[in-house]
Amino acid sequence: MAIPGTRAAPEDLRLDSNVSVSMSPTTNTSAQSTADYDDEFIRYLWGEYLYPKEYEWVLIAAYIAVFVVALVGNVLVCVAVWKNHHMRTVTNYFIVNLSFADVLVTIICLPASLVVDITETWFFGQIFCKVIPYLQTVSVSVSVLTLSCIALDRWYAICHPLMFKSTAKRARNSIIIIWIVSCVLMTPQAIVMECSIMVPELVNKTILFTVCDEHWGDTVYPKVYHICFFIVTYMGPLCLMILAYFQIFRKLWCRQIPGTSSVVQRKWKPLALQCSSQRAAGLQTKPRINAVAAEIKQIRARRKTARMLMVVLFFFAVCYLPISILNVLKRVFGMFDNIDDRATVYAWFMFSHWLVYANSAANPIIYNFLSGKFREEFKAAFSCSFGTGQQREEGLRRGRASTESRKSLTTQICHLDNPSKISEQVVLTSLNTLQGSHLASNRNW
Repeated sequence: MAIPGTRAAPEDLRLDSNVSVSMSPTTNTSAQSTADYDDEFIRYLWGEYLYPKEYEWVLIAAYIAVFVVALVGNVLVCVAVWKNHHMRTVTNYFIVNLSFADVLVTIICLPASLVVDITETWFFGQIFCKVIPYLQTVSVSVSVLTLSCIALDRWYAICHPLMFKSTAKRARNSIIIIWIVSCVLMTPQAIVMECSIMVPELVNKTILFTVCDEHWGDTVYPKVYHICFFIVTYMGPLCLMILAYFQIFRKLWCRQIPGTSSVVQRKWKPLALQCSSQRAAGLQTKPRINAVAAEIKQIRARRKTARMLMVVLFFFAVCYLPISILNVLKRVFGMFDNIDDRATVYAWFMFSHWLVYANSAANPIIYNFLSGKFREEFKAAFSCSFGTGQQREEGLRRGRASTESRKSLTTQICHLDNPSKISEQVVLTSLNTLQGSHLASNRNW
């Protein structure tokens, strides 16, 4: 199943229960047995309604592609952080937790969702009817709470660094709390899920058209539950994360970062003024140069991390938006209860389910393109089959390149002979990737 409780309820997309009446075999003789008629009717249902259509074959291929990419990519993310101590940062702990939730939903929920979407039948029994939807909603809750914790951690670190000190131990404790809260909050999903059959005429004859869906005692309960589900797992956290990243963007790209010196300012113009004042005062410039280099490196790293996390948030919002809206329209407003074009509605739900799983596959791809450390680890993982010696040589080469890149900025700055050249070289060599467009139009010294 996709998101249990948010997918199209099978009874809304099913055949009417009187389909057997409309399909009464007129060509059969009266002597034909009831068993023969049942077999013929079931074969008709399978061929006409349950066998995959042309666009569904495309969907099957898309599901398989997402399954492979999501499984391999998220496992590589977990392995990369586990193998490298320098990657065990607070943000990466949360990213590993997000990847683990994606692996869980990919292995357990994606295959069942594909089968149900194609055949409109639940083949997995009453127990799994409660377990799989429950795990699906838990993984959704874990993902959104993890993204919220990442946004909160970055907001404190960049906007209010003196208010809260984030540590690896606190990150691990937060992850444990995320899972406990998610498991408790999503308990109603496991309670209300039950198996039933859509076509009464097929009871005790076939498992086809058996559905796993919610059964509430009153019509008001599902409306309240799904409104709360929408607010808690999508709209509320999304608004908070957008606000947090907006303030992070203002701090990193528009203002000086709190806790850093006044050398690194917006558009970097005060760098020249600071260096000029140091020259006039006759102060030693080398310690100051090292401090400037460290500040520039910190800002560049923070901007890269913030950019990657903003992209992850954007894809989460886009991929979960269709299924969230469809779920509210169906469960709260009952919009699809009496609709004629059921095939179109069903296709929209199927595509929305695929988007949810595509988000799990998109995250490792985002890390690969926007994080140099993850990209290096992914390359090392894929190249390990070419031999241990070659892998070791590649590791040494990457280590030397990393060391040289760390030393390059300070080395270049320290060989300059006056503060004015220092500021110019810093801008030309180190800030080109950060403020290239601003330097082209605003540098006047």
